[in-house]
Amino acid sequence: MADFSWFSKFPKLDRSTLLEIRKYLDSAFLDFSREYGDSIEAFFDPLLDFLIWFEKLLVQSPWWAVLLCITGLVYAVSRSWKLSLSVVVSFLLIGYLGMWEDTMRTLSIITVCTILAIVLGVPIGILMARSNRTQSIVTPVLDIMQTMPAFVYLIPVVMLLGIGKVPGVIAVVIYAIPPVIRLTNLGIRLVDKEVLEAATAYGANPMQRLLGVQLPLASPTIMAGINQTIMMALGMVVIASMIGVNGLGQPVLKSITNQYFTLGLFNGLAIVALAIIFDRVSQSYAKRSMKHIQGENHD
Repeated sequence: MADFSWFSKFPKLDRSTLLEIRKYLDSAFLDFSREYGDSIEAFFDPLLDFLIWFEKLLVQSPWWAVLLCITGLVYAVSRSWKLSLSVVVSFLLIGYLGMWEDTMRTLSIITVCTILAIVLGVPIGILMARSNRTQSIVTPVLDIMQTMPAFVYLIPVVMLLGIGKVPGVIAVVIYAIPPVIRLTNLGIRLVDKEVLEAATAYGANPMQRLLGVQLPLASPTIMAGINQTIMMALGMVVIASMIGVNGLGQPVLKSITNQYFTLGLFNGLAIVALAIIFDRVSQSYAKRSMKHIQGENHD
């Protein structure tokens, strides 16, 4: 009787061939890290220096001065006394429960990651909006970045740069940057073509159309992308703590390994408070910019 068992099994590489491929790829990456690891670390030294300086500034400055600056910045962006008061109450509770320093460390990391994501993401989004070919190339990369498990990012980054702040920042930025790129691209593409034609008729060149028309009209959508980037960066805080990033993530990680429920709950709530503050501030700014744009269009 004929044997059809081969027909029901999925064809695959034999184990020895697959093992050889893995060994080759692993050894190639190890050779690359040994050859260029020091140069890559030297490239990121200015970022490390800035991270250390900014963290020390927030941690070592008087708490009331930091709180005053944060509240003033929140009010300047949102123009909301209620939101500013909520920020004061939240940070006072965080400090009273003994989480002030960890919160400042987390705030410094998230701020730097957000700035990097904006500086890198907005220009990429602009390039995608200007070129369908660029969009077709970048979109699959963004799909991979958003669906790849966050732990996978840590492996090559740690192999290249070791454990510390810079690897954590790189991993967070890779994980969190896709929304700002996608929504910058979307926001610019949604700008009314008649408005662009009118700007061209008035003699505006491509750069003037971008800076004077497209970016202002797309700013609410871009702010939505920045908002999502901040939320995703905060979601990476606990994972980044596994490679030496100080902040609220490390007590949460400690509470998981030692089953300290209250420690994890309090630090988790502090992360939630930061997320809500960032979310409300960015949304408030987006609403204000939208009203400003609508008012100008109405005029």
